[in-house]
Amino acid sequence: MYNLFMTLLIIVSILIIIATMMQPQKQQDALNALSSGAVFSGQTKKRGFEAFMEKVTSVLLVLFFAFAIVLAYLSSK
Repeated sequence: MYNLFMTLLIIVSILIIIATMMQPQKQQDALNALSSGAVFSGQTKKRGFEAFMEKVTSVLLVLFFAFAIVLAYLSSK
């Protein structure tokens, strides 16, 4: 059982790295960062691929922590 969760944790870890690297970069130039538009840039709704990748990353992170907690519990027995 321990080996199964260890394998799943390693797979999820690799998938987190891949999902993080596939997310689009958020580049802002200095003029945009200093203008008033920077205040509202975080309030826009994400759509399409960016929203999908954010959800995938969130699910993978929840799985990672769940598997880590299960492994900690199994190793304490």
